[in-house]
Amino acid sequence: MNKKIAIIGGGNLGVAIAEGLIKSGFCLPSHIIITKRNIKTLSDIESKGVLVSSDNNEAVRYSDLVILAVKPFQIKDVLLGMKEELNAQRHVLVSVITGITIKDMQEWVGADMPVIRAMPNTAIAIQESMTCISSINTVQEQLDYVHDLFSQLGRVAMIDEKLMDAATVLGACGIAYALRYIRASIQGGIEIGFDAKTATLIAAQTVNGAAELLIQKGSHPEAEIDKVTTPRGCTIAGLNEMEHMGFSSSLIKGIKTSYESIGK
Repeated sequence: MNKKIAIIGGGNLGVAIAEGLIKSGFCLPSHIIITKRNIKTLSDIESKGVLVSSDNNEAVRYSDLVILAVKPFQIKDVLLGMKEELNAQRHVLVSVITGITIKDMQEWVGADMPVIRAMPNTAIAIQESMTCISSINTVQEQLDYVHDLFSQLGRVAMIDEKLMDAATVLGACGIAYALRYIRASIQGGIEIGFDAKTATLIAAQTVNGAAELLIQKGSHPEAEIDKVTTPRGCTIAGLNEMEHMGFSSSLIKGIKTSYESIGK
């Protein structure tokens, strides 16, 4: 499909989406237009063939799919400012903005506008995002296109919009939780004899391998844990000590606390 894509908001996330779509070959660079007030900061992405503009309305007129990647406090003014250019028969709005509901956006641009919410995480910068998607007023072709788009940037799950805050915590905040575990593993690795560089490589690749085991094999975490825990072995000794210190319960409590803090 030869759709043209506008990315409203040329910050880190907006640029990462554009770069991922180019790298994957999903669309031609010239089929993407990205906006920002100060377009000088977009010189790198512009050099790759992407169109840049400081005019959101120009970007909407150029495009079929409009990806909203501005700050939450900016979105109402941004949408109201380009409302007259939006056409429900032509355009699909895709928001990657935390905390802004589909209902919010429809109040600003009209209830007939096809709207999709997508919640990626920062691994989108390397095309390894976990992106959750929900939608309203979309036909299957539109939804398939957006699903395909984000599949170029990682993995995709379709969810009910009421779970979008939960997806933010588990998928987006989850990057920080996983990195904190890796950081702690690196510190432990240094304490038992590795230099920092080697400990980082071992810890990061081990987590990567553990994740791929679950994704590729579809197995339960405990099934894979059982394979490396032998009677009186060092693995079960370490796991038990971590659980005695509240490893699993502290992680679960952290996830719940993050969820409860959304919107406060």
